[in-house]
Amino acid sequence: METRVLPFTDESIAEAARLVLAGEPVAVPTETVYGLAADATNAEAVARIYEAKGRPSFNPLIVHVPDLAAAQSIGHFSEDALALARMHWPGPLTLVVPVRPEAGIASLVTAGLPSVGLRVPHHPAMQALLRASGRPLAAPSANASGAISPTRAEHVLRSLGGRIPLVIDGGPTQRGIESTIVASTGGPLRLLRRGPIEVDVPASAGTSIEAPGQLASHYAPSKPLRLNVSARSDGDYLIGFGRVAGDSTLSSSGDLVEAAARLFALLHLADASAKAGIAVAPVPDEGLGAAINDRLRRAATRDA
Repeated sequence: METRVLPFTDESIAEAARLVLAGEPVAVPTETVYGLAADATNAEAVARIYEAKGRPSFNPLIVHVPDLAAAQSIGHFSEDALALARMHWPGPLTLVVPVRPEAGIASLVTAGLPSVGLRVPHHPAMQALLRASGRPLAAPSANASGAISPTRAEHVLRSLGGRIPLVIDGGPTQRGIESTIVASTGGPLRLLRRGPIEVDVPASAGTSIEAPGQLASHYAPSKPLRLNVSARSDGDYLIGFGRVAGDSTLSSSGDLVEAAARLFALLHLADASAKAGIAVAPVPDEGLGAAINDRLRRAATRDA
């Protein structure tokens, strides 16, 4: 399959919508990372996402919709969930809520769970595709499963080139890491995944997979990855932060927003280097730094 890369225009969105309605997945930028979007009501289209990514069937997908009303037509929202949605949508927050059976969401999207992850994205390209296609779009990150998440069109092409028909190039993403995920499936709200939005919600103590990004090994480069490294080693590509200078740096000033936006791009750069391993300087485990460290710990966990 030839994978075309088109700049974000009205014409390219129209072409992407045509492919979506024909049951094909297409890569499109969001404010977090590039997503691999397909019609969430079409089981075969969703299966093509899993096929392209090589994604485990038990790992559910996030459904993107244009607004809160569309989200409420798919899931049941508690008052607490509604309050978060109204505060942070459109934006990088995913809410996991009980799915409405009559909504027609393919069971592959929810991985057979009675809940569904919903998000209203802020990026104009994803919003344009939602409105042009008129479908809710299942859209995990546009990369091979478990690999480094894509923040540029070139990352998508490197990982999924030849597996999908189209990449919409909207330039580098703004946030750089995936959305915060909060569950509202009965009882108090629970934080399932840290992300760009900080919420005053206790972390889930459960061990079952309820949302993307909960696998122990995830976002992994092909090389061994060491964390909290403060000095260079001949065998490693060092990604610096703050006062720790490296071959490249997340942020020389210690800016966590800059670090989050650069995280996956630098992991791609390090993975493509001639060095045998990757090392990352210490990042404060607070605020957005906690989300960055969550991604790094998963990236450093290699399957046995």
